[in-house]
Amino acid sequence: MTSKYGVPAVSALVQKEGKVLLVKRGRMPARGRWSLPGGAVRWGEQMREAVVREVLEETGIKIEPRDILDVAEIIHVEGGEVLYHYVIVCFAGEYLGGFLRPGTDAEDARWVRVDDLKNYDITPTAWKVIASALGFK
Repeated sequence: MTSKYGVPAVSALVQKEGKVLLVKRGRMPARGRWSLPGGAVRWGEQMREAVVREVLEETGIKIEPRDILDVAEIIHVEGGEVLYHYVIVCFAGEYLGGFLRPGTDAEDARWVRVDDLKNYDITPTAWKVIASALGFK
């Protein structure tokens, strides 16, 4: 029997001028839905380095990771089999600069006004982090 483990991953809630940085996922899980930028931690990479790299790769935006906002798990099961298991550490990301553009596995990347977030099909995991950080109910 082969042992399987959850994959460590990171994401960042980045805000600028009353807007939140979102990406439209280009791959499973949650392909086509909006989420916070992030992804898997590479072997030997520290989590803070990983979140800086992932946000830059997916959006072109440079950040400085700050406080940890949440730790979430995504376990996707189909037909009784676990297809994905990610353990995600979500950081607050301080915006440093860059030019917004979707990259790597993101179909789109946008700065979304806080008032417009409800109009986006945001993943439940990302919505929980956003709602908690911004004081939504």
